[in-house]
Amino acid sequence: MSTQLDELFENNRVWARQTEARSPGFFTRLQQQAPQYLWIGCADSRVPANELVGLLPGELFVHRNVANVVVHSDLNCLSVIQFAVDQLKVQHVIVVGHSNCGGVRAALEDTRVGLADNWIRHVQDVRHRHQEWLDSLPRERRLDALVELNVLEQVLHVCQTTIVQDAWARGQQVVVHGWVYGLHNGLLQDLRMTIDQPEGVAAAYQEALQRLRGRYAPCQAEAA
Repeated sequence: MSTQLDELFENNRVWARQTEARSPGFFTRLQQQAPQYLWIGCADSRVPANELVGLLPGELFVHRNVANVVVHSDLNCLSVIQFAVDQLKVQHVIVVGHSNCGGVRAALEDTRVGLADNWIRHVQDVRHRHQEWLDSLPRERRLDALVELNVLEQVLHVCQTTIVQDAWARGQQVVVHGWVYGLHNGLLQDLRMTIDQPEGVAAAYQEALQRLRGRYAPCQAEAA
């Protein structure tokens, strides 16, 4: 193994040559970014945001952290949202969880992982709010269910930020979405929690939550 990571620099040179060959002037045009989408996803290395949706550099603004959490005291995440909404004028904010998420699994199973335990506590709060329902599912389905629940909760948090609330108040178009990516098949799933106005936040959350529970109803019957 190279201590200087020469292989990564070589990969970069190959990628740059191939990209410029396919689209002459590509990097010159990248001097200004004008993405229409903000992706808030997990830091997991198996979830490459641009590639999943077939977008080029400059077309997707990205924030990632463990378990795709949006916390009202996290100035890092809030700064990204503020810059995306106020400066870049993105029209869509997409919260994306993924199957077999290590952070969500740790929250589900009370696994200690170190400093991140304090961060994962936010996902544990989601688990606790839905504990009775999660316990009604077969053990092997609880992780998938909590991944989806966590996305719905974080979409709710995005909508509750002063940034998005202020944008809606001034008539700016901002649509917030909740998706899940399947590591097992490479496909994105729309959880159908899509919100574009403050009046619809609570109803959209409840409707998405009911649809989620409905999808798992057959699992509950098996577990009963």
